[in-house]
Amino acid sequence: MLSDAELLRYNRQIMLPQWDIAAQEKIKASKVLIIGMGGLGCPAALYLASAGVGELWLVDFDTVELSNLQRQILYRDTDIGLPKAQAAAQHLQQVNPHIVIRSMVMALNDDNLLAIIQQVDVVLDCSDNFNTRDAVNSACVQADKPLVSAAAIGVNGQLAIFYGSRQWPCYRCLYPRIDEASATCSESGVLATVVGVMGSLQAHEALLCLSNLGAGSYGKLLLWEADIPTWRTLKFRKDPDCPVCGHVKHEEK
Repeated sequence: MLSDAELLRYNRQIMLPQWDIAAQEKIKASKVLIIGMGGLGCPAALYLASAGVGELWLVDFDTVELSNLQRQILYRDTDIGLPKAQAAAQHLQQVNPHIVIRSMVMALNDDNLLAIIQQVDVVLDCSDNFNTRDAVNSACVQADKPLVSAAAIGVNGQLAIFYGSRQWPCYRCLYPRIDEASATCSESGVLATVVGVMGSLQAHEALLCLSNLGAGSYGKLLLWEADIPTWRTLKFRKDPDCPVCGHVKHEEK
């Protein structure tokens, strides 16, 4: 149930015909895992916290550095040297005291990844390397959880929502080969607003997933060339031979 304070706080969402009180109560009862509290994770977490998602689980093993402040909008100079997950949790709790923030200063691995993902409703992959994304995708397929993944480098961004345990494709269907040599923003640079836009879109898609309004986004890759600017949407299919999700027998819920 929503308190009087929450009803007032979320009034502008609740009055939407696509949303209403039932949708707000649903996201209040939800848990979202954000993997990586960098340029993508910061805006995503801010909007999910403000929107009223009941629990945010923040995972990051890194600490705040001066070079992060250009785009990782949750942090301040006084946070330099602090674990990102802890600093982010402190700021987000001030944004919305009605939600629960769980910070995990740790690296995800084969020993803990699946167990953590099994406890949440939606996963946001805000990491910056293919190996992590591939591991998170595999765990999401095993746990039957939707995955909202984004990437940004230079002045380009991309976004996709995967649900490989159902009839939709997974991350490996789209990227069958893992490019370990792929560049990161620390090597190639990134415009601050690009990660801001893509992280905000991740939050948007997560809300659609949680409210059951977002099935139309599965199997689509959104590409943004920010310097032109141009938006493109590409459709992709589930690979029946995918080593991650091709063998999964999905069941509608």
